[in-house]
Amino acid sequence: MSNARTARFSRRGLLAAGGALGLGAVLTACGDDDAKSGDSGSAGGGDAKSGPWSFEDDRGTTVKLDKVPANIVAFTGVAAALYDYGVQVKGVFGPTKTKDGKADVQAGDMDISKVTVLGNVWDQFNVEKYATLAPDVLISTMFDDAGTLWYVPEASKEKIAKLAPSVGISVYDRQLTAPLQRMWELAESLGGDMKAAKATEAKKRFEEASERLRKAAKANPGIRVMAGSASPELFYVSGTNLSIDLEYFKALGVNFVEPPEKAKAEGGGWFESLSWENVDKYQADLIMMDDRTSAIQPADITEATWKKLPAVKAGQVIARSAEPILSYDKCAPLVESLAEAIEKAKKVA
Repeated sequence: MSNARTARFSRRGLLAAGGALGLGAVLTACGDDDAKSGDSGSAGGGDAKSGPWSFEDDRGTTVKLDKVPANIVAFTGVAAALYDYGVQVKGVFGPTKTKDGKADVQAGDMDISKVTVLGNVWDQFNVEKYATLAPDVLISTMFDDAGTLWYVPEASKEKIAKLAPSVGISVYDRQLTAPLQRMWELAESLGGDMKAAKATEAKKRFEEASERLRKAAKANPGIRVMAGSASPELFYVSGTNLSIDLEYFKALGVNFVEPPEKAKAEGGGWFESLSWENVDKYQADLIMMDDRTSAIQPADITEATWKKLPAVKAGQVIARSAEPILSYDKCAPLVESLAEAIEKAKKVA
């Protein structure tokens, strides 16, 4: 999105575009209110470095501190990625807990009982509790080119900014490998052990999975893939132009359904909204469905038009992490899943 388009595309709309799919249900995503958020836990990296610390983020802003941050607060997905590299955060904001108190899919492998949850849904961020954490730095992703920090409320962003410097990692209009590398660099600067077997083996696995996907797409060029997301009222078809995962998969040769730009205009260029009556507008052999808790999952979709789709009838529907956790450990399985699905898929559309 250009800045002009971003101005027209509200923060509520930007939330809907997160992961390139529109979801009105995101605004009422499950979770506790601020007052009921979790308890604080330990913070800091696996092997915290001493001495001054600096990091230039994707806004071109360089944060400089006298020592490596120990009290880190981050968007849940960022915290989950840092955790995979041995860096523990103190507080999180964003989808962290489901209605039954379990870890949200975006929390990855984190033990959510060991972090302070400052907000679990959109526009929820307990500034007072944030202050008590004595934060050294706040880290989030960015879904636009204006430097908007994901899940930091517009109404309280200035108060939040006064309490600690921030770092933004862009997940806008670039391939997955770019933010993966940036998160690697950030984790390393925070004391993550990037030479640990878990980290190096995960990176190798990701590279091997990418080559497997490239070969699968080349061997099955006729398999058409659609990225979708479901809400009670609408079905969303994502374009590949802005989403980090879809841009990467497309670069590897995956043949995606691509809604025209005019059709994606109302979705800020990210997606086209379809009524359930028109869910068969595009022909696809394989469907990737948003796995976030804010979206209706395939097994729970009751619309007859959905059940009649060739890919659905053929059982060729897989999950898609519309907001990938930016560690190689979490992204490698996503690439493997798509590669395997394309390898096995039959032409049904």
